[in-house]
Amino acid sequence: MSNSARTIASAGAARLATNRTIGEIEPVFAFHDAMPTGVTVSHEGRIFVNFPRWGDDVPFTVGELRAGKVVPYPDAAINRFDANRPGETLCSVQSVVVDAADRLWILDTAAPSFSPPVDGGAKLVAVDLTTDRVVRSIVLPASVVLTTTYVNDVRFDLRSGTGGVAYITDSSVSGPGGIIVVDLASGHSWRKLSGHPSTSADPAFVPVVEGERLAIRSQGNAPSPFSVASDGIAISADGASLFYCPLSSRHLFSVPTSLVLDEASSDADVASAVIDLGEKGASDGLEADDKGRIYAGDYERNGIRQRSADGEWKTIAHDPRILWPDTLSVASDGYLYFTANQLHRQAQFNNGVDQREKPYSLFRVRIDGGPVKLI
Repeated sequence: MSNSARTIASAGAARLATNRTIGEIEPVFAFHDAMPTGVTVSHEGRIFVNFPRWGDDVPFTVGELRAGKVVPYPDAAINRFDANRPGETLCSVQSVVVDAADRLWILDTAAPSFSPPVDGGAKLVAVDLTTDRVVRSIVLPASVVLTTTYVNDVRFDLRSGTGGVAYITDSSVSGPGGIIVVDLASGHSWRKLSGHPSTSADPAFVPVVEGERLAIRSQGNAPSPFSVASDGIAISADGASLFYCPLSSRHLFSVPTSLVLDEASSDADVASAVIDLGEKGASDGLEADDKGRIYAGDYERNGIRQRSADGEWKTIAHDPRILWPDTLSVASDGYLYFTANQLHRQAQFNNGVDQREKPYSLFRVRIDGGPVKLI
């Protein structure tokens, strides 16, 4: 063997430096069937998840983890979509969130495979967790759910008005993004920051995931940008600020809730109050805790990041298993829960080849903080 061959062999046998992990993520559940997006945890530790109807076989779009299985929630019947009863059955759920009163809210896009929303189908549905029964259903009108709308994530402040408010992101892929505000008592809703740059995909954004540019790819066609508007959303511990980000951006934005809550506030007044808080990494989900910290997924770098009250970011989890962190949820047990669903490996990004490897994962990481409780 030549000296050069011996050198190569020696280098190959040596233990070489590699990318280090950060933090300790704990596997909570493995999904062997449909791909999940949302997760939320009740005050008593019940875990709920959802499965949007994007093309997988989805027998139920909302489920609860029980005894090592996922079962339809609140029951199988409501999970069978009936086009003749779009406001009463679940079509394609993107997000589930437990509010400060320990109710489960279900956000139904009514837009399977990102189609235009079914008329009368986009809605917020509240389930009483003590009885496991639907207690409120708010169908979102055409004035806020446009033909291009894809309602994505939601946060709650139960102190506002007589019954609280919900803030919903419109993460359209073909129209204006924006924030939808819903008065939970009356069901009345309105849009703010519709089409504003802060709720729109960044035209200069070029995402790189697992070393490759993320783009829509099909055989025989040039790659096209994957442009998604406002997606992640979080509310500050004092309820004064709303944080949000487009999926196709690395920036975090905030706006005072007082202006968004005022239906009469002008577009110019709201826009002038938007603050660009700088880069945080490319995120799908956002979340906040009761200590004034903000959390963001980092799907380009397999991580979860935390922004302290003074604005400093740090990575609290970095692990090769964090393959597209989607929804984030702070629970009362001191953990941040998040789904890792390999969204970027779907066929539309890989010339028609589905590269996802089951199971998909639900993880958690300890943060020693609790959920924001505005009640």
